[in-house]
Formats: sequence, structure tokens, C-alpha cells
Amino acid sequence: MSLLRVGCLLLLLTLLGQSLGASPSFSVDYDNDCFLKDGEKFRYISGSIHYNRIPRVYWKDRLLKMYMAGLNAIQTYIPWNYHEQHQGQYNFTGDRDVAHFLKLAQDIGLLVILRPGPYICAEWEMGGLPAWLLNKKDIVLRSSDPDYIAAVDTWMGKLLPMIKPYLYQNGGPIISVQVENEYGSYFACDYNYLRHLSTLFRSHLGDEVVLFTTDGAGVGYLKCGALQGLYATVDFGPGSNITAAFQAQRHAEPRGPLVNSEFYAGWLDNWGSGHSVVSSSSVAKALNGILALGANVNIYMFIGGTNFGYWNGANSPYRPQPTSYDYDAPLTEAGDLTEKYFAIREVIGMYQKIPEGPIPPSTPKYAYGAVSMKKLQTVTDALEILSFSGPVKSVYPQSFNDLKQIFGFVLYRTTLPVNCSKPTPLSSPLNGVHDRAYVSVDGVAVGILERFKVLTINVTGKAGSQVDILVENMGRINYGSGINDFKGLVTNLTLGQDPLTGWTMYSLSIDEVVSQGLLPVQNPTLTNPPQPAALSPPTFYGGSFIIPDGIPDLPQDTYISLPKWRKGQIWINGFNLGRYWPTRGPQVTLFVPANLLSTAAPNNVTVLELEGAPCSSGVCTVEFTSTPILNATVHPDGNLLVKKGCDENEPRYCPQVLLH
Repeated sequence: MSLLRVGCLLLLLTLLGQSLGASPSFSVDYDNDCFLKDGEKFRYISGSIHYNRIPRVYWKDRLLKMYMAGLNAIQTYIPWNYHEQHQGQYNFTGDRDVAHFLKLAQDIGLLVILRPGPYICAEWEMGGLPAWLLNKKDIVLRSSDPDYIAAVDTWMGKLLPMIKPYLYQNGGPIISVQVENEYGSYFACDYNYLRHLSTLFRSHLGDEVVLFTTDGAGVGYLKCGALQGLYATVDFGPGSNITAAFQAQRHAEPRGPLVNSEFYAGWLDNWGSGHSVVSSSSVAKALNGILALGANVNIYMFIGGTNFGYWNGANSPYRPQPTSYDYDAPLTEAGDLTEKYFAIREVIGMYQKIPEGPIPPSTPKYAYGAVSMKKLQTVTDALEILSFSGPVKSVYPQSFNDLKQIFGFVLYRTTLPVNCSKPTPLSSPLNGVHDRAYVSVDGVAVGILERFKVLTINVTGKAGSQVDILVENMGRINYGSGINDFKGLVTNLTLGQDPLTGWTMYSLSIDEVVSQGLLPVQNPTLTNPPQPAALSPPTFYGGSFIIPDGIPDLPQDTYISLPKWRKGQIWINGFNLGRYWPTRGPQVTLFVPANLLSTAAPNNVTVLELEGAPCSSGVCTVEFTSTPILNATVHPDGNLLVKKGCDENEPRYCPQVLLH
């Protein structure tokens, strides 16, 4: 009887423990080569989504579509520069409310794999690092440089305590956290830096959380990217040998779960190259091969989204990415369902149960039609309005960082020191135009200097003629050794053989001016100086349109195209939509989410055209359409560039091995 009582008591205690619920746990099971979730074998099938590339109002829609595809997790980055654009000033509100994003994911039933950096790459401005780090000109980023470490410690001291309540063991959705990102591809190979980050993350997040690293599927990448105490994972796409890729992971992790942290369902674009496309069949076949091995996988990207404003990154040698980050992903830039979505869903359904119920449909798109645009002012005419901080004078030109400017544009002004009656070369002999400069002499546009492409133009004019050079930051390099990417005129310009001196510089607060509606319409009695047919000075244009309030379900998403416009920036109701460059492509239309539009008031469209608007013959238009165009590449030499995203000088930047 006593043994029976003991047995009953043990059974009662077991049942009581189950009813109370054990503490949630997530860990690596090295003995059985798997993850353990609450003590049970677990495999994640995840998809990448970047909250910073999607309007907050659409987070739930995108996450639901991912859940209904059969994913049980999502992966996201936290871009440091998106939350601390200016040192010591933090923003976690609105579209930056990462806590709300994590709660939404958990409410929908998705676990989270978090990649908080500090460096993220991601084809994002400076790889997520804030540009103010470059205020120390000789800083060694992603290393044990004391100034860099101090900034990282301060940032992580702010971020990681905010994240800790959302760890799985604390009742949240986060099952693992990445430390740094593809460090094995960086030149520094600083193990002390990785050790410092590992200790820093542990001190804020505790010993239970699974910390991991991500590197290319090659032993060479894991040499500097892997560190004891951080679980090493690899990345590879549909074109790779799956067995060989996981053998590379096994070099660093002889036991434990197989993990592909970035399985490429698509690929990135650059201005001037063809739109990258990866076939649904190749993605489905490779995904099936990965899942058949029992491996864990994250699909990069499951939805790409948009580089609104100035947030796009760039590859080296300098090639910036466009505004669209569609990525040929299973969900389009606008969150629409694709053939690839259903192909992936079918493969996932072979390995685990797909949730029942309807899939949220693609959002409707509306073609609002043509909007007439009128000239407002040239940048030079509006200079007093645009430059809040006023002029800065120096002998030689100063960089954006010197001028406390992060994004956008700076106007550099000087004069011709001698008569140039014959065409005289204005040059950037050290390739110091970062990134594109629009040159005018006495208000007449004379040419464009462009980093790595056009280092010299010819100018004419009299001694004392005013030279205006509007320099555009096209996005900082996000990958490789060039991420310390200073902007502006970072070296002297020469006229003939002599350096130009005596500069006046104007930091331009264009976004603030546009959002506050401070740009006046040009006085029609004023006449413009005659312009060469090929080029006009950078000029603002404005227009507006009304959305009928009697039509149900409006406003809806739309796309804006600029037929016969060349290159510039667009704002909708003061929101910086991004860059357009249809003359170089491949992107022609820009995505306009419905939350930017209003049925209660006119919708304002502002365009800064940098090269030449099609307005010389009268009224010109932009057009709102229901169909995107992302694949119409027109290169200046008339030829398509078919080498999709692959860079001879950065061999890691090729579809078989690229990391993000």
C-alpha cells in the first residue's frame, strides 16, 4: 500500500506540474542534432521580413500571409541607424515601434529569430551602422576600436534590455538572437571584438538565450565568423550544393541542428542592372532538398518591401540599390501573393501542417491617373529656404559629416578663378565625388560628375562666374571594407591642373521644407536662363490630386511613374517616397502605400528633378498606375547589364554565396 501511495503521489505531482505549465525553453540539442523547444524536438521554417521596409499599417497583413504559407517563424533585423539617426536620440515610435512588431508576430503565432546587429548589411544604408560613427574619421568599424566599442555598448545598453522581455524563455516570441552579421566576410577578423559582443549580449539577455552567427557556406568564411559559445549557421541559395554547404557548417559545429539562415528566394537589384529573377521551380526544388535533410531554414527574403526615403545601401565598387527591395520574393514589394508563394507553401505542406483558413488576398491597387506638375523653384533659387543652418565657408570643400548632414543633398558653391573661354576640365582626380554632383555655372546646368563613372566634365565661363555643385548622397556602402563611406566632396576638385578653393557650403533640409509646405510657386513673370537641351538645373515641381470620397474602399495602394522624367526624389504629402531613375532602371514605378493618401484633402506631390523634367513645352505630368514596373533597365550605353548583382571585386556578392 505504501508503494501505491508513493506512485499515486508522484503521478499527482506530475499532473500538477503539467497543469501549472513548465517554464518555456529553447535550446540546442547537440546529442540529437536539433533544437529543443519546451523539451521537444523542433525545426523552424522561417521567412525574412524587415519591419523598417514596410509601413506599420501593413505589418499584420504581411505577417498573416507568412503564417498562412506554413512558416512557424520570421526573421528580422534591427537597423541601428533607423532608431538612432542622431547620436543619443532614440526613436521607437510609429514605423519604428519594433516592440509592437514583435507582439504582432507572437499574436499571430510566429516565433522570431532576431538579428540586432550592430552591423546588419541587408542592402541598407551603411549596413545599419549610423553615419555619425564616421565623425571620427579614422574609426575602424566592426572592430575593437575603443570609440566604436563605446558606441556599440551604449546602443546595445539601450536596445537589448528592451528586447529581453520578448525572449521565448520570458514568455515572448524570440527563440534566438544573432551576434554581428557575416563577420567572416569582413577584413578585420577581430576575435576580441566578437568575444566582446558575446559577453555584452549575455550580460543583457542572460545565459539561456541561443546566440548564433551567420556566414557563407564555406570554411573560409567560418574561420573569422564563428566563435565558441555562438552557434554557427550558414547561408546559401538554390544554386548551391546542399550537402557541401552543410558540410561547411559541420566544420564549425560537428553536432547540432543544420541551419541555413538565408536561403535566397530572390536577389537584389542595382541601378543600371537587370531586375533579378529566381525561378519558383528552382526555389521549390532546393527548399525541398533542405527540408528533406531535417534542416532548419530561413527564406531570405519572404517579403522585401521598400527602401523609402534615403535608406537604400550600395555595393562596391560603388553601385547603389534602387528604392524597391522587391527581391523577387514570394510576397511582392506591395505584399501581393505570387506563384512563388504558393510553390513554397506546397513544399512546406509536405513537411508540416499548413494552417487552415483563407489567405489574406493581395491588396487592391488603384490607378488615380495623371497629375499635372508645375515648376516651383530651382534649388539655387530656394537656397535661403532650404538651408536652415546657413552657409559654411572654408578654403577646401567639407564632407557631409563635417557639415553635420547625414542624408540627402549639400550645395557646394565657388567661383571660376580664371577666364575659361574654351572648354576647361573640371575634375575629381581622386574620385572624390560621393556620389553624384550636378554642376551649374551662372545658373546654367553644364554637366554631372559621378563616382567611379564620370570624373571630368568641361566648363566655360568668365573669371568670377558662380559655380554651384549640388552633391547627392546616393546611399552608403553596406557590405565589405568600404562601409566607412564618407559623402559629399571628400577630396578637392580641380579646374585644369589647379585645385578649386574658396568654398561656401549649404546643408539642405529638403525633407523638412517639403513636409512643411514651404516651397513657393515660381513667379510666372520671371524668365529662366536658356538651358542646353540635354540638362537643366535641379528643380522642384509640385502638383496635387483629389481622391473622390464617394467611392468605397478608397484610398488604395498605387504606383507612381514619371514618364520622360530622368532622376530625382519624390514626396507624397510630405513623406519621402524614395529615389526615381527610370533612365537607368531597372525600377520605373515607385510603390505608394494607401496610408500616405487622403480622401479628406488634396494629395500633394513634390518632385525634385535633378537632370531635366519634360516640362519645357508646358504642363508636365506624373502618373499613378495600378501596375508596377521593376524590370525596364535602360543603361546609358543602350545595353542591358545581365550580370545580376555579381561583383568581380567582391566575390561574396554573387547569388551562390551572398550574405546579407
